[in-house]
Amino acid sequence: MKDFKLRSTGRAAPSEVPPKKKGRTLFSRLNAWLHLWPSLVSGIILVIVCLSGTLIVYCDEILEFNAGEAKYVTIGKEKATAEEIISSVHRLDPKFQLSQLVFFQEPNRSIRIRAFHKDSRKLTFLYVDPYTAEVLHVDHYAHFFYVTAHLHASLLAGKIGHWIVTISTIIFLLGCITGLILWWPKRWNKKSVQDSFTIKWKSKFKRLNYDLHNVYGFYSLLLCFILSLTGIMIFFHSFGEIISKSLGGSSGHLEESLPEAVANMPSLDIASFAYRALQDHPDKKNAAIWVYNLDKVGAYVINLGISGLKSTENLDFVAYNKYTGEQLIIQRPYAIHEKVENTIWQLHMGQWWGQFGKFSTFLAGVIGTSLPITGFIIWWGRRKKKSSTSLKNIIKPPL
Repeated sequence: MKDFKLRSTGRAAPSEVPPKKKGRTLFSRLNAWLHLWPSLVSGIILVIVCLSGTLIVYCDEILEFNAGEAKYVTIGKEKATAEEIISSVHRLDPKFQLSQLVFFQEPNRSIRIRAFHKDSRKLTFLYVDPYTAEVLHVDHYAHFFYVTAHLHASLLAGKIGHWIVTISTIIFLLGCITGLILWWPKRWNKKSVQDSFTIKWKSKFKRLNYDLHNVYGFYSLLLCFILSLTGIMIFFHSFGEIISKSLGGSSGHLEESLPEAVANMPSLDIASFAYRALQDHPDKKNAAIWVYNLDKVGAYVINLGISGLKSTENLDFVAYNKYTGEQLIIQRPYAIHEKVENTIWQLHMGQWWGQFGKFSTFLAGVIGTSLPITGFIIWWGRRKKKSSTSLKNIIKPPL
């Protein structure tokens, strides 16, 4: 009798999924269609993208932990030059191609080097004693995050994969907007608030799954929106340039404003400039220098802050003429461009507010991974229920 009353009033039992609303407007039907079908088509792609992105969130902390005791050294009298450091790495294996050197503010920290191997094409982190230039540790596990990052960005399928991921991300962004519209209660009374903001953990599986999709989807909505939007911006560089220009920035990178390299002119020691920058900025944890393109620019650009795999926390930078040692003035438009680009990466990687930002992004990634799954289960359950009801009507005996 109780079940009959619940059905006759159009309300679902607390343990059941609310039925689709009848008599909806054209806008409501269109919104529901846009939320459902594009998400179903891109569901598997979105699970892969969200899961791989979640795995990357704590990559910097994991790599830092994996370095172990190699992170620290005995403090010596004189620092090794960059030439001595690079020669030491090449003596270990001449096929290492160095891309970045990271020098730390703490005198007992080793230098961290990012390199690719010519044969294996694997990303490797090397830790080198800044005083003796001895290679202390070679971390091949960095390549796992390199592969995961490419899986996240392109499904390891090159340019076509980039487009597939970007289109799926646009669908996810659309799902955030349409999902909010679907979630929004028509009446803000006690029952609707409770249903919209709380999960009924003791209910049956269908209702629990519905709540996990509906409630957790709302709580992660803002971060999921930011993550998908910044992912789209990273693919379409023009969006970042529009933001940069609106803030008074340039459309080009910082290196474009610096002097060009002079052929056959000897360069000063790059390591000495890193230590000079750290001395002038004692609040910065480390100084990172990209060395893969040094032959094209007549200056050393040093990124100060906390250097990560894809971005730098608390970013600042200085530039020096690599032939004379003169500190160069960085034009404001180019500085704005670099900081806007770095901020987009910060938001996408979860580095926007230290460990709180990373933890929030990690949780949003977990929920984002689950949303296509829980959404599919909701659709499949309603589809089976509809098919079952239709079948009962067909075989219903005459009265």
